[in-house]
Amino acid sequence: MKVIKSVAEMAEAREQAPRPMALVPTMGALHEGHLSLVRRARSEGATVVASVFVNPTQFGPNEDLAAYPRDLERDLALLEQEGVDLVFQPSQEDIYPSGFATTVDVGALGRRLEGEFRPGHFRGVATVVCKLFTIIRPDEAYFGQKDAQQTLVIRRLNADLNLGVNVVVCPSVREADGLAMSSRNAYLGPEERRASTALFRALSAAQARFNGGERDADKLRGAMVQVLRMEPLAQREYVSVSDAETLEELARVDGPALALLAVRIGNTRLIDNVALG
Repeated sequence: MKVIKSVAEMAEAREQAPRPMALVPTMGALHEGHLSLVRRARSEGATVVASVFVNPTQFGPNEDLAAYPRDLERDLALLEQEGVDLVFQPSQEDIYPSGFATTVDVGALGRRLEGEFRPGHFRGVATVVCKLFTIIRPDEAYFGQKDAQQTLVIRRLNADLNLGVNVVVCPSVREADGLAMSSRNAYLGPEERRASTALFRALSAAQARFNGGERDADKLRGAMVQVLRMEPLAQREYVSVSDAETLEELARVDGPALALLAVRIGNTRLIDNVALG
C-alpha cells in the first residue's frame, strides 16, 4: 500500500494504476461502515484508493472540527489489512491552496434538512468531493446510505458537472442494537450510548407503520416523534418523511421515500435514515 500526500504525486499514480479505479472517500477515524465500503470497492476495482482528509469547509464555526477523532496510524493499518492500493492523504494546503475561492453549490437539495441546520455544510462536501473526483479521477466511488442526503448531493454534483464517476451507495452498517456506525459515536458516554438507540427505534416505528399500510406522512413523522419523546436525553432537531430523490417533505407516501432524523444525544449530533418503499 502506498501513501500519497500531494496532488502531483496522486496525478502521477492515477496514470499508472490499473483500471477500473475505485475510490472510498473518508475523513479517517475508520469504523466497520468505512471498511464495508472498502471491501465492496476491493471486490469491484482493479485499483482501490482511499482518501483520508478531514475537510474543514464542511464544518460550521461552532462544530467539532478541532475535536473530530483522528488516528491516522490506526486508519492506515486497517486500510492495508483490507488490501487498499493507494491512500491519498493530502494536506489542507494541497486541497485549499492560498487564494482558493471556488465552491460548488447544489441548490435546494443542499439547503434542506441537514443544510438548514448546518448552513454551508453541503457546499463544503460538494466542493471537496468535486476536487477528489478531479484529482483522483476514479471510475467508481463508494458512499454509505447512512448519510443519505450526502449521497444525493454527490449524485447531483456528479451528474450536473459531468464528472463521469459511477457513484455507488452501499447499505448502512449498524451495531447489534441498531445504532448506525459513525465516527461521532466515539463521543457518546455510557448513558448516551444507551440513549442513542432511540434513533433507530424511531425510524423502525415509522417503517413498521409504513409496512402496515400507513401512507399519511404526518402519521409516520408522529410515530418517530413519539419514540424520541420517550428518551429524555434525545433532543430532536428534525424528523422527516421526504421524497427519496428531492428530499421534499411529503403529505403522502405514494412512491420511494426516506424517513430521516437528526437528534442530539448530550453534545453529540447523530443522523440516520431508512427507506420507505
